[in-house]
Amino acid sequence: MDVRTATTADVEAVTETLALAFRDDPVWGPALVSADGRTDHLLPFWRAFVVGAVVHDSVFLSDGPAGEAATVAVWLPPGVDELTPEQERELDALMSDALAPERFAAYERLWTLFEEAHPHEPPHMYLSLLATHPDHRGRGIGQQLLAQNLARFDAAGVPAYLESTNPANNHRYGRAGFQPLGGFRAVLDDAPVTTMWREAGANS
Repeated sequence: MDVRTATTADVEAVTETLALAFRDDPVWGPALVSADGRTDHLLPFWRAFVVGAVVHDSVFLSDGPAGEAATVAVWLPPGVDELTPEQERELDALMSDALAPERFAAYERLWTLFEEAHPHEPPHMYLSLLATHPDHRGRGIGQQLLAQNLARFDAAGVPAYLESTNPANNHRYGRAGFQPLGGFRAVLDDAPVTTMWREAGANS
């Protein structure tokens, strides 16, 4: 499978794949849904994280035949924040407008739980998002993309960290060398989030 580093020209395709892939996610689906059924906030929401990472050359994808991003991985290098302070403010404004006050409070609490669970040492690559376009599911291409990324990090001797928001994916991460580290429960629906760590060269 051909994997390449995303550029700013790929932001929209990567964003669309993320929005489609995470709309039914056990954690993010309920957290982002608007009470009035609006969905116009979802693409700007996911776009913020793609824009935040693509400048670090740490977004990877495999192209689909129709110009879509078949599978994508959004990584952050050691010590890099997902969003700039300005991007955080813009995202908060977007979501406070899209969500009812009590749901926005739950959304903010969810982010706090993610931040509290995230280890700061040792330096590591952070897998912010991994997604496969619905048209390309079931072919193992997400696992292939992950394996290629991890081989690169192994060569550099860098460990990796992620949060799995879907228990159905935990065994896939396990095959890639990740081990459960801890976890917490989502605010709205009590869905489990599993934090996972992988030492460099775990599959060697």
